[in-house]
Amino acid sequence: MTHKFFNTAGSCQPERHYMTDPLPRLTGIRELIDDAHYFIIHAPRQTGKTTYLYALMHQLNQEGKYTALQVNIQAAASGRDSEKAMQIVAADIYNQAIQYLPAAECPKELTEVSPHFGSLKHYLQQWATQNPKPLVLFVDEADSLMDDLFLALLRQLRAGFEARPTGFPHSLALVGLRDVRDYKIRVRPERDRLGMGSPFNVKTESLFMLGFTPEEVNALLSQHTQETGQVFPPEVKQEIYRLTQGQPWLTNALARQIVEKVLKNDYSQPLTLAHVIQAKEELIQRRDTHLDSLIDKLREPQVKRVVIAILNGDAPTFDDLNDAISYTRDLGLIAPKPPVRFANPIYQEIIPRVLGMGFEEFLPEAIVDRQWYVKQGRLEVEALLLAFQKFYRRYSEAWLEKYDFREVGRQLLLMAFLQRIINAGGRLEREMAVGNGRCDLWLEYGPDQFVIELKLYRDSQTRQDGLEQTAEYLSRFGLSQGYLILFETRAGKTWEERIYREVVAVAGKTVILLGM
Repeated sequence: MTHKFFNTAGSCQPERHYMTDPLPRLTGIRELIDDAHYFIIHAPRQTGKTTYLYALMHQLNQEGKYTALQVNIQAAASGRDSEKAMQIVAADIYNQAIQYLPAAECPKELTEVSPHFGSLKHYLQQWATQNPKPLVLFVDEADSLMDDLFLALLRQLRAGFEARPTGFPHSLALVGLRDVRDYKIRVRPERDRLGMGSPFNVKTESLFMLGFTPEEVNALLSQHTQETGQVFPPEVKQEIYRLTQGQPWLTNALARQIVEKVLKNDYSQPLTLAHVIQAKEELIQRRDTHLDSLIDKLREPQVKRVVIAILNGDAPTFDDLNDAISYTRDLGLIAPKPPVRFANPIYQEIIPRVLGMGFEEFLPEAIVDRQWYVKQGRLEVEALLLAFQKFYRRYSEAWLEKYDFREVGRQLLLMAFLQRIINAGGRLEREMAVGNGRCDLWLEYGPDQFVIELKLYRDSQTRQDGLEQTAEYLSRFGLSQGYLILFETRAGKTWEERIYREVVAVAGKTVILLGM
């Protein structure tokens, strides 16, 4: 017997994949369709948009009031000009329609409409006019078209809008990563960017698709239990949700990694938190397409601004910040609601690790040899931090001089140093957000846990703030001793002034302060 499985590639199919009902994930859609509105659906990649569109298309067609069609127009991006691109869009509509719609509701083949076809508007008019029901069209991957091709699509849809519902699609949704208003289109490289108000000002609303709720994650995982008898205990479900924050691809990928890779599809084995931790680490190290596609965005100027602000914990320069946050949020890299922070603990771990990968790879073995810091299976974390302090004094200026993310290079260098030591026997979790003024590290090695706080020296209050914040962080974990790393940023300070060690008592906690 072939069991269903957790899907990580393409849209979900109920007969093959574990999946929750996608239709409740967006509200208000039916009202928009019934009232003949044009609207936007946008969400990060692999959030379930296409699965949702297919489910809605099938439901609308079964009800019989509308002719509904989902069409992916990504192929049109290869069009050499706007006329060719619109022909490809029309061909995509025809090919999808003959697969999913009855013959009486299909548009005519492209060549039958006009031998000199050059207008998507004309093609949609022909289809709407001859079709027995109002058309509802979901245009998926609309934002895969670049610049003038995307603009041409918007203008042709705008031009036909007034003829709906009998002479143009009754209702239409553009579906992609971003809201149309966030696009800045350049028709020619030498021209100024165009605002997107006029070409598609007929849209009524923009709907953003969020990730799974905790209840939806529970329902998804419970389907595996119903299928195989293998139970996801409550603490395992909670940890999967905590690590993924309901991001649909991550949720499925983590569950699949546990079941298929860690446990080798042995459904008799009980699932534990240790399996979740192992699967998460393997997922991060493997860096599937989903993770790589996000990482590729990190050096884009808008994304880089937000990432640096998060890693530094500082309020960024606010000029044009709304655009940067909106864009980074649409990519799914940061949480959908304030404060600005990475979207989930997996992204929060993989992004610093990727940015610091070069550091980790090139650290000399003599400096990061575990034999110096691990004694009888226990990590001597202060010896490790003092070794980093010595390394930082000698090499940091040369290592950071040409680093692309120099503003956060100090923190990433320390994280890479720690990661290199603990890769085989421990784990490092990071906690950071814009405006909190620091980066918190929680390190676990063998039976021991350690709190390390990283902070940039900004002003006379920085030291005391850092001590108090470290004490608060220690209280959260019930620990009595922790470490504060204070990176000097003031010009003119000598290394003799920057490098020091102090032991400070704060609110009943012992904080070991290391200056860098």
